[in-house]
Amino acid sequence: MTNHGTWQKSSYSGGGEGNACVEIAHRPTHIAVRDSKAPARATLTFPVEAFTTFLEALKR
Repeated sequence: MTNHGTWQKSSYSGGGEGNACVEIAHRPTHIAVRDSKAPARATLTFPVEAFTTFLEALKR
């Protein structure tokens, strides 16, 4: 997957360099997720609706 757009780290990424977390990027039709320690590796993609449902479940 080509990495277009801006990757965002969680505000909960921890101390130091803050690279012990995942990053997300908003795409027109999906959300891309990658490991911040290995950004050149494969990314996971989710439809926006599925990712939104996932986040809502985490907040509960």
